[in-house]
Amino acid sequence: MNDMSPINQTLMQREIQEIPAALSRMIARANETIHAAAGQAKAMDPAFLVTIARGSSDHCAAYLKYAFEISAGLPVASIGPSIASVYGQNLRLKNSVALSVSQSGQSPDIVAAADMCRTNGSLTIAITNDVESPLATVSDHTFDISAGPEKSVAATKTFVTSLVAGLLFLAHFNKDQELLDAINRLPDQCEIAIQSRWDPLLDYMKDRGSLYVLGRGPSFAIAHEIALKFKETCQIHAEAYSTAEVMHGPVSIVGEGFPILALVNNDVAQASVRQSIEAVRANGAKVFTEQYNPAKTTSMKSAGPVHPLTEPVLSIASFYAFIEELSRLRGNNPDLPPNLRKVTETI
Repeated sequence: MNDMSPINQTLMQREIQEIPAALSRMIARANETIHAAAGQAKAMDPAFLVTIARGSSDHCAAYLKYAFEISAGLPVASIGPSIASVYGQNLRLKNSVALSVSQSGQSPDIVAAADMCRTNGSLTIAITNDVESPLATVSDHTFDISAGPEKSVAATKTFVTSLVAGLLFLAHFNKDQELLDAINRLPDQCEIAIQSRWDPLLDYMKDRGSLYVLGRGPSFAIAHEIALKFKETCQIHAEAYSTAEVMHGPVSIVGEGFPILALVNNDVAQASVRQSIEAVRANGAKVFTEQYNPAKTTSMKSAGPVHPLTEPVLSIASFYAFIEELSRLRGNNPDLPPNLRKVTETI
């Protein structure tokens, strides 16, 4: 990360640097509440879990979908918030857990959907940065992500703390001590991750207008968040694809030098991800990745061996430091993306 003097730092850069401390706070303050909610959810023996979110929060929810399905064998579905707020429909949700993710907890459609879930049989849980928000009032349990004020429009520390709050819920739900231990290591590991340099990609993308971001499983959800940040902070057209899907059409526009950022998580999907990397590279793509370094692929350093479910957390923390720097390099203000505002209250 290209450190600036405190006076000249962007808000986004300051907030990225606050991620390790915010994680430590959240783990210390919310662990007891999360443990209690997980105990109640486990006692229900829920048939399924649903998520309610938009934007970056929905990428967090998608990550938790993969984590719960992989580790708990629990089906997870995303509910369109407009089902309640616009279409006025009630869903049959008996014996389910509804997990809402919203940094502000203010958006009327998210609140309406959570309230609908509670009315129709769900145990409702909110992951939010405001425990007195409207979302918290319609939820049975509220996980305080304790991120503190986040003034930059692009969410960074609230995204990471939301991810980890959801992971804590999963760890307690499964009584998974290995994952709990990995979560407790995250603040120190994030300190390392946000200092990592992505110089090869920084140099390559400073004058380019588009790229693909690839991932599989939990990293596919993170790929969506990365693609959004390319758009928000740099006005770069970025598309996220599963490595299982990119060959079904999107690869047709991949030619010589086309940039691709591939997230290679250290899990059972790694072999298939590598195959896709080789396939797009054969089309002439310039592939960048943190973990895998085949011929003609530039590798970027990460924080080292970690739990497969916490590795994507480090990837996104490290990426945030990179994208803030790329935004400035391209002459943009990462704190004030055009046409955006911090809280979007959709109906």
